[in-house]
Amino acid sequence: MSCLCLSPLSPQLGIAVGFLVPPVLIPNVEDVEKLAYHISIMFFMTAGVASALFILVIIVFKEKPPNPPSRAQALIQSRPAAEYSYVQSILRLLRNANFLLLMVTYGLNVGCFYALSTLLNRMVIHHYPGEEVNAGRIGLTIILSGMAGALISGIWLDKTKTYKQTTLVVYIMSLVGMIVYTFTLSLDHLWVVFVTAGLLGFFMTGYLPLGFEFAAELTYPESEGTSSGLLNVSAQIFGIALTISQGQIMDRFGTKAGNLLLCSVLFLGTIMTAFIKADLRRQQANLENEQTSLLLHGEERCNQSKGGATSVL
Repeated sequence: MSCLCLSPLSPQLGIAVGFLVPPVLIPNVEDVEKLAYHISIMFFMTAGVASALFILVIIVFKEKPPNPPSRAQALIQSRPAAEYSYVQSILRLLRNANFLLLMVTYGLNVGCFYALSTLLNRMVIHHYPGEEVNAGRIGLTIILSGMAGALISGIWLDKTKTYKQTTLVVYIMSLVGMIVYTFTLSLDHLWVVFVTAGLLGFFMTGYLPLGFEFAAELTYPESEGTSSGLLNVSAQIFGIALTISQGQIMDRFGTKAGNLLLCSVLFLGTIMTAFIKADLRRQQANLENEQTSLLLHGEERCNQSKGGATSVL
């Protein structure tokens, strides 16, 4: 499975821990000093984990793998470093219409996920007072089901190479999941929220690796790090905008209106995704390399056969 499919899983695991641990460590009390004490413990734990990871990165991480992961990547690495310009690479990507569409649709989808994750506790507590711990567990359910969705979508892409079709279907299902979640949140059955949130997370979080892989296909031979970086920039921008917007709408019109905003955004993203052309440049490069290798191998065997026949004569 491609590393681009696996890489989004690690931050999702961190978010899952973030949903689960704070409600357990920080009690819902009125005593400010006691609250500050528990928050400081959580921050010290976070600092310790971050420091340990920093040390591991310095010791373990290498600049690049010993062998290219694909023929397409081998071609990229064969170019002289002096010919590569990060700024020029970004400018070329911004002139790629298909990538621009993907960048916007990725930002809309992941931005909705960021807004939902940020305001989840507030939404759950509004309908289910006193359920702070379960609000964290619902967030954990979203992330864990999403990690399963990301793994399954990555395996599916490896087997089928149907990048646009898979991306579009997952986008549509994210919209369906958001609609179902919106209209079941207020039913006064917490188990229903767990189920619908899990369904939403499976597709919405499962979309993350699809976006990275599709971008790598559309932008070859540009660096995958550059394309994925631009996708993340788009996600952060839309995430901030949607979190603020949904929060304001929830203050004035309620939780359902805020979630309907996300439904509208996902609907727009679905329509835009349908207009992305499946220009699979990386797959085409791999196919051409395989054909070239077969031709060279055939010529070598032919020459060896001719040489053997000449020696016999």
